[in-house]
Amino acid sequence: MSETRHRIRFTKMTGSGNDFIIIDNRALKLTKERGRELARLACRRKVSVGADGLILIENDVEADFRWQFFNADGSEAEMCGNGARCAARFARLKGIADKDRLIFSTLAGLIEAQVSGDRAKVRMPQPHGMEIDFPVQLDDCLLRLSFVNTGVPHAVFFADSQAQLDQMDVFERGRSIRFHQRFQPAGSNADFVFVSGPRHISVRTYERGVEAETLACGTGSIAAALLAAAKNFVSSPVEVLTMSGDTLVIHFEKISQEAEINFSAVYLEGDAKVVYDAELWDETLRK
Repeated sequence: MSETRHRIRFTKMTGSGNDFIIIDNRALKLTKERGRELARLACRRKVSVGADGLILIENDVEADFRWQFFNADGSEAEMCGNGARCAARFARLKGIADKDRLIFSTLAGLIEAQVSGDRAKVRMPQPHGMEIDFPVQLDDCLLRLSFVNTGVPHAVFFADSQAQLDQMDVFERGRSIRFHQRFQPAGSNADFVFVSGPRHISVRTYERGVEAETLACGTGSIAAALLAAAKNFVSSPVEVLTMSGDTLVIHFEKISQEAEINFSAVYLEGDAKVVYDAELWDETLRK
């Protein structure tokens, strides 16, 4: 049998430290179940490509393309902000979309994107389910959290200082929040935030599906910025310093009606860089 028969062409991309395996699947050679399996096996670090998620790009009758997005554990996610930016630039580079402004379909709805060089800006789904300052009892402490769904669910803790954020055990605290009964059955991502100025925040995120702290999270950065704005800590645009050292920019319109706060026109902007194009061999996909 030829060694090249089962190789899969892919592109490795990174969006502010969130890295992804992206595959042109317009010929539908990969089924959804195969996509799940590929994500579980190819996203393993050190023994395969290694990534936070896997994206299949496919044709769509209403948009420039559609995606299937799988977390590293093989679970399917409704949305991923940094993945969306990488997918948009990938489509532009590969000629899947023939213009810098494009639209693609996700489980969270249609996403508008604009690509400019190695940067991409995406309009995110309408946030919903916002709750401010509620207590959550963990095994060893009581935390006051806030919550919003920015395409996927995010529970957010605001630290009192940069030192508290730096010293936070994001893996243990994040895991406790992610699986807490308060957020079941879907679970929640967990974000830890320090507001350093009226337009600047720092964020650390434990990502559901990756089950670890990641170097950046687009939907988490949006959740942190919107909740900080709801608490009148910041105003748009907000620069978000991620653990990778890169900065994401969150744009939004805040709408206050009596006691209710809503947001519209939410955009995520940042780098979407190509790491390499390559072929994935079967021998690194063995369980």
